[in-house]
Amino acid sequence: MTADKFQGSEKDLNTEVNRIEGMINSDKAREFRNQTKSQYGYIRPKNASTMILIDDAQNAPRILMGKRNKKLKFMPGALVFPGGSVDKFDGSVEVADELTDTTQSRLLNAMRGKPSPRGARALGVAAVREVAEESGLLLGKSGTFKNDHEDWADFKTHGLVPSLSALRLFSRAITPPGNSRRFDTWFFIAKASEIGFAPIGGFDPDGELEELQWIRPKDAITENTREITRVMLVELIQRLEKDPNLSDDYPAPHYQTVGNRFRKTII
Repeated sequence: MTADKFQGSEKDLNTEVNRIEGMINSDKAREFRNQTKSQYGYIRPKNASTMILIDDAQNAPRILMGKRNKKLKFMPGALVFPGGSVDKFDGSVEVADELTDTTQSRLLNAMRGKPSPRGARALGVAAVREVAEESGLLLGKSGTFKNDHEDWADFKTHGLVPSLSALRLFSRAITPPGNSRRFDTWFFIAKASEIGFAPIGGFDPDGELEELQWIRPKDAITENTREITRVMLVELIQRLEKDPNLSDDYPAPHYQTVGNRFRKTII
């Protein structure tokens, strides 16, 4: 699909969802699920967070994406948003401001297991941490940061404290059963104007993401993007058209596999 033909319509969205359902129901996928189940048993999805940064200073909004290092085992070379697993200490990291009450409430109402404010906070903190590690861009506000962990060293160096108040819940997606690695990924969205520090040259990646760039969503889908990323790109185009100011109560899609369907519900 070329950028000219891709419009981010419901038709485009259905095309990508049907593509994923076709993969889920393929003979190869069924065989792989049986092998994985036999070898590992049930794999519980691990919480993960992803950040979608929007640069809307120009007429056509652009988003931050990068290519996963080709040496990585998981999705090598794929164009993705910054993100990764939630760390056990993310919920206790000092912040300049918290998630909005609305965003926190929506997370608590949708999280698996025993939802807690600390757990919801950890999802937002992880998104800020991952974008900092993978791009060098710091979402924070001026202040004295007392955290001495190496993961947060850049914030302390530049006199910034991580900020969560501008994060908005964008979407959620759970890796289908049968995969050897499963993630319950929460996608957050924020504007690039919230960046408190940007390295000289624009980025300072840690090596996990390469060729970082600001790219239009409709151009990104023509690159080496995986199925769920394309679904999120379509959802993003529609969100930016209908909610350019990024309200914190805008409906967020939740994609998960139920039986042989890749089903969408709303958070």
